[in-house]
Amino acid sequence: MNDKRSSIIGFALIGIILLLFSWYNTKQASKYQQETLVRDTLTAVAAIEQGEEASAADSTDWRDGNLADANDYGDQYLNLASQAETAYYTLENDKVAIRISSKGAQPYEVLIKDYYTYDSCDLFLVRPNKSLFDLELNTNQWVNTSELHFRSVESTDSTLTLRLQFGENAWIDAVYSLASDSYMLGYMLHFVGMDQILDRRTNQMNLKWVLDVPRLEKGYQNERNYSGVAYKYLASNEVKTLGKRRDMAEEHFNSSIRWFGFQQQFFSAILVAENGFPAGQLVNRFHPDKDPEGTLMQSGAEMSVSLENRSSDFILPFSFYFGPNHFYTLKSYGEGFEKIIPLGGKVIGTISRFVIIPTFNWLSRFISSYGLIILILTIMIKLVISPLTWKSYMSSAKMRVLKPEIDKINEKYPRQEDAMKKQQATMDLYKRAGVNMWGGCLPILLQFPILWAMFRFFPASIELRQQGFLWCNDLSAYDSILDLGFKIPLYGDHVSLFALLMGVSMWGYSKMTMSQQPSTQTMPGMEFMQVWLMPIMMVFICNNLSAGLSYYYLLSNLITIGQNWAIRKWFVDEDKIYENLKKKANSKEPVKKSKFQQRLDAAYKAQQEQMRQQNKK
Repeated sequence: MNDKRSSIIGFALIGIILLLFSWYNTKQASKYQQETLVRDTLTAVAAIEQGEEASAADSTDWRDGNLADANDYGDQYLNLASQAETAYYTLENDKVAIRISSKGAQPYEVLIKDYYTYDSCDLFLVRPNKSLFDLELNTNQWVNTSELHFRSVESTDSTLTLRLQFGENAWIDAVYSLASDSYMLGYMLHFVGMDQILDRRTNQMNLKWVLDVPRLEKGYQNERNYSGVAYKYLASNEVKTLGKRRDMAEEHFNSSIRWFGFQQQFFSAILVAENGFPAGQLVNRFHPDKDPEGTLMQSGAEMSVSLENRSSDFILPFSFYFGPNHFYTLKSYGEGFEKIIPLGGKVIGTISRFVIIPTFNWLSRFISSYGLIILILTIMIKLVISPLTWKSYMSSAKMRVLKPEIDKINEKYPRQEDAMKKQQATMDLYKRAGVNMWGGCLPILLQFPILWAMFRFFPASIELRQQGFLWCNDLSAYDSILDLGFKIPLYGDHVSLFALLMGVSMWGYSKMTMSQQPSTQTMPGMEFMQVWLMPIMMVFICNNLSAGLSYYYLLSNLITIGQNWAIRKWFVDEDKIYENLKKKANSKEPVKKSKFQQRLDAAYKAQQEQMRQQNKK
């Protein structure tokens, strides 16, 4: 296979996979028809947004008719809890500030410190009246804690205990704790005297959490592509995702879930159950671009919590994570949170986790400019794979200098019926000259995992978020030198300069590669595909992706062009290569035939025998 074919295969594989990935990102799923939970949770959130005076009747549909009015409880403690005023308490450290509402004893507002939205506002992962956290208990009638006010028992900067009284000696304490320098919020339910209150026919309660996840990044499509719901089974280390690139998705579980998280591109809200959730369902629904309330998606969970081991005094331990999707930060909690970052499958993910991320973070200790870090990282990668680059170039050079010998074979066997014989002679020439016809292809294919790992790394790397370089103010989002004011299908409503420069560099590399090939070797249509179609297609794909990714591809193309130019100018003497190959080809020593060559010889003999039989007739 000549140099042109090797390059075409490499670029074609990259282009096809990236095009399929882009198409899959924008494809709207229609398989999920069950919208019950999303419809119900919308009703609940709407009720919350109406203010603190929203009636319990407004939420009846969401609770499937199980909630009775507080006045119907026939219990003075719950009546008082339903009529009390809402109070707010704040737990705060250097990383987060979390407001807890006495109504439902639930997280009401979460501020992530040291981070800002794309328009430089404070970053609230949980916004007021945009979250609903509810416990549904059976006490011979269904009680929903989101409609009842807990009273404060203990409150400090780092701990908070809120109590819901059911009787003189029966209550539930919601205990929150926030350690210094941590994104993890401890959450414990302490049941005291509740064994006589809870319905003995029911061995579980329901936990419901609905969150309107806000828009936090500049590019809607890119943010949506990397957002969804993540979850991990109790008995498995594997982390799965739900809802990414789908307008709506829903999943039901009958196996224990260790934790689930509502994952935005760079930030997540995660709930961990120490004892697991034995069953439940998760849903996710994306809001359209330009949503008036700035909501990216609505994520919901309805989980069962086991009460089988209840006694007169027992606890149910949970914990929340409200923080960034930073690989080492997530990994430090030992729950497998870091696997929510979409770094690819086993092979690609391994390269990202154990090679690219450690190298990237090591460089960031010494260099403050992430544009320079990407440049150095690209050079390091190119140095590591330079033996493959050398092997690919030398294989292509050998194929190129053998062109005169190939022409002789073509002149010797000009007829169509001699095609098999011509192929056999060509293979014999390659074998005698010691040239592997796949030698130019394989090095390119071996580099592909690294290329794909970088494709997954840059859009998911929070380190690049809001890091500027040259004209780009955020390497994690697209750069724009011109806002069009209208949207071009598959391209977008802006012009990314990094994507354009990447396309030009790809065109230059393809042009250089093609210029090294004799015109007689050009296959019809292939030159247009390699030199023009592939660069244009890549510009369309990368226009809405991370500017850091386009910048990396630009640098990679430029360095490869420089490598090939330097190799040809100073390290390779093609005349000498031709003489050496010619000597090998003219050698009289017998050549051991490969299995492929043996099959080709057998096919040729069978063809000749068939032709002789036909001539006899």
